[in-house]
Amino acid sequence: MNAIDLLEAQHREVEDLFAKLERTKDAAAKEAIFVELADNLAIHTTIEERHFYPAVRDKGAEDGAFETFEDHLTIKRALNALLDLDVDDDSFGEKLDILQAEVEHHVEQEEGDLFPRVMRLFDENELEDIGDAMSAEQSELEERGNPRETVLEQLEKGAPI
Repeated sequence: MNAIDLLEAQHREVEDLFAKLERTKDAAAKEAIFVELADNLAIHTTIEERHFYPAVRDKGAEDGAFETFEDHLTIKRALNALLDLDVDDDSFGEKLDILQAEVEHHVEQEEGDLFPRVMRLFDENELEDIGDAMSAEQSELEERGNPRETVLEQLEKGAPI
């Protein structure tokens, strides 16, 4: 799959999960949706940082990639704070709103600025190759289970760009 198509599909999935969280009142259902959201965000940031951003940097478009890479740090911090909370905690909703705002900003930056530039820099085969590598790593992360648990480690260690 084309790297940009994959990332945009992930963006839509995350938007849907945020919408489900807003509508859900049952704590157990809310917890399950949040876990899915956290895993999706952990996978998304990981595969972008390991495959997409380095490829973009190598093509000379690192300024846009660096800004969206910095968004990941903010998203991971917000996500990590939520992972320590119960969905019934009084501050969960506020922190979830912060996470959602950060994710929306990230999506806007990527889809409005970075992705159009990337589409001009890469040919379809290159985007397919990057997408294939990202898809393979996504599958590995899903098979290992609980990708959200890597967020704290990534915050402590940092990700290369």
